[in-house]
Amino acid sequence: MVTPPVIEAVDLYRFFHIGDSETRALRGASLKVEAGEIVALIGPSGSGKSTLLNCLAGLDEPDGGHVMLQGERLTRRPEAERARRRAASIGILLQSGNLLETLSVVDNIRLQMGLARKQDSERIDRLLADVGLTDRRNARPGQLSGGELARAGLAVALAAAPAILLADEPTGEVDAATEARLLDLFDAQRKAGGAALIATHSAALTAWASRVIRIQDGRIDHG
Repeated sequence: MVTPPVIEAVDLYRFFHIGDSETRALRGASLKVEAGEIVALIGPSGSGKSTLLNCLAGLDEPDGGHVMLQGERLTRRPEAERARRRAASIGILLQSGNLLETLSVVDNIRLQMGLARKQDSERIDRLLADVGLTDRRNARPGQLSGGELARAGLAVALAAAPAILLADEPTGEVDAATEARLLDLFDAQRKAGGAALIATHSAALTAWASRVIRIQDGRIDHG
């Protein structure tokens, strides 16, 4: 039996309307990410990277096409079902807003595990050590530096050992040392059999990835 891709986008279209103007954010975008792959998604600002990630995560619904998650359709399902499957199988690292401001780092991680029904105190300790935040576990987001926020956000995204990590510019605002640490964590995700699709402008991350996909004007270049 053939194992399906961890995630697959099939001919996605997404349009946004402001007044009489129309922005075609995705124009028939298709891709597959297999288990054990770290795929870099590159393209200029405004090319559709963030919109694609939001559709893949089930945070946004495409106007056409569909998304398959581990062989099952995610698109056009009730929000409660999408949320349940997202919590169980997808780790999401956005450019900002990855942590609830009222919760400490450790409680943000616990919350994500709770949503996936995968509480594991030992994993929490390992994650905090891996991202170098053991001594900041009780800090709230407003008390963290930019690099610490990026690392804490990744710990939250990986809290439930997701089948795939969807990350939007995770190294865009961090120094070289923090970027290297994040790459180590992405590699650990791959070695554990997980996958990742990472939208990035980083030359280091692109060179390190298993594969590179380019998106331009909402279309993915398969050449």
